[in-house]
Amino acid sequence: MTTEVAVRAEGLSKSYRGWRRRENWALRDCTFELPRGQVTALVGANGAGKSTLLGMLAGLLDPAGGTVDVAGRTAFVAQDKPVYKQLTAPDMLRLAARLNETWDQRRATRWLDRFEVPADRRCARLSGGQRAQVAFAVALGARPDVLLLDEPLSNLDPLARREVMTELLAETADAGMAVVLSTHVVAELGGVADRLLLLARGRLVADGEVDRLLGEHLHYVGPRADEPPGPGEVIEARHEERQSTFLVRLAGGTPVVAEPWITRPVTLEDLVLARLAASRKEAA
Repeated sequence: MTTEVAVRAEGLSKSYRGWRRRENWALRDCTFELPRGQVTALVGANGAGKSTLLGMLAGLLDPAGGTVDVAGRTAFVAQDKPVYKQLTAPDMLRLAARLNETWDQRRATRWLDRFEVPADRRCARLSGGQRAQVAFAVALGARPDVLLLDEPLSNLDPLARREVMTELLAETADAGMAVVLSTHVVAELGGVADRLLLLARGRLVADGEVDRLLGEHLHYVGPRADEPPGPGEVIEARHEERQSTFLVRLAGGTPVVAEPWITRPVTLEDLVLARLAASRKEAA
């Protein structure tokens, strides 16, 4: 693996034995590369395979097929933000310092101070949001090359969510680490994610830099019609009484359409929801 690639997965798959011993695939044939110094949004509906993928990247789950390589040190903040409830936040940092070969006490303490986590309370007496901040501090103190976050903002209020994302972006830029951020709340990703991994029913349906993906898609909006007025693969078609909207994937540059049709940019939320809806229709 080159020094610029933080994570490489090839044909990564994971299955479980389900009811009546049927083989259920949580992840199938996922291939991607993630560079250093970028935030990757791992997006999908509940049950799409996001936590399974993070577990394999963290080395907690063995793949049923394919390979995964992660360069350097990895830190993983799981969805339940695990901490020892009988310990205080400073106790957690002291324990982490003994368990990690590389440890940055200043970095971890700065995070706790930034979010005003009480130092004299056991974690059992902290709020869910404060326990999440302790888990973040432990992960960042380990100075990971790859930071894996599973639904990291679920315990935080809206203001804290914005502040945490701002601080994580600063940490990413400062340390050059790769961050993989799992979420199903796409609205939280605006201005945050450099890359997108979109999972649907265990399969990777979109992978790439956010700006490039958005530039490859657009909306046609105009009078009700069965087909769009210009080129592109139709990902989603929405029809009202007198109007149609087509979200398409382009093969080239932005086309010019005749009035009354117009073109409109696609947001990340537009793209994610359309891709997920299309995958659901294909599976039906």
